[in-house]
Amino acid sequence: MEKIVIGGELTMGVLARRVGLNVSAIRYYESVGLIPQAMRRASGHRVYGAEIEGVLTLIRQCRDFGFSVDETRELVSLSTNRERDCVEARSIAQLRLDAVRTKRAELQRLERSLSAFVQACSQTCAGGPAPDCSILKDISLGNAQNVARGCCAGAA
Repeated sequence: MEKIVIGGELTMGVLARRVGLNVSAIRYYESVGLIPQAMRRASGHRVYGAEIEGVLTLIRQCRDFGFSVDETRELVSLSTNRERDCVEARSIAQLRLDAVRTKRAELQRLERSLSAFVQACSQTCAGGPAPDCSILKDISLGNAQNVARGCCAGAA
């Protein structure tokens, strides 16, 4: 059973378990200003108000989606300010989506190159001496287009 401190305050450990973060992440988010400084008990232990649980859940989700600390800070700010328009959140999300799509295209190009490396090696030099492997040569040359040349055609 989780222990809630007097007055609805949560210890850092309890809060960490509830939101799925480790204690060091909460300390970090506090140090970079994503969450306010914790109150301290006489013992020096940090305690947080129950409302911070929702903020930390939002922060964790933002970080899971790959938003930067600054983007996360802006999204947290938007989540509590009724004077601001949700189009600001959409703009931040759109930028992240664009970055994800760019990264996906890069990963797809990488996949095609690696697939070509593996296929060329399988067809031309698998079983030959490693120093003559087309994969090693093509990678060292930065040459994804030349994978069809093979390396060990003469090797038995």
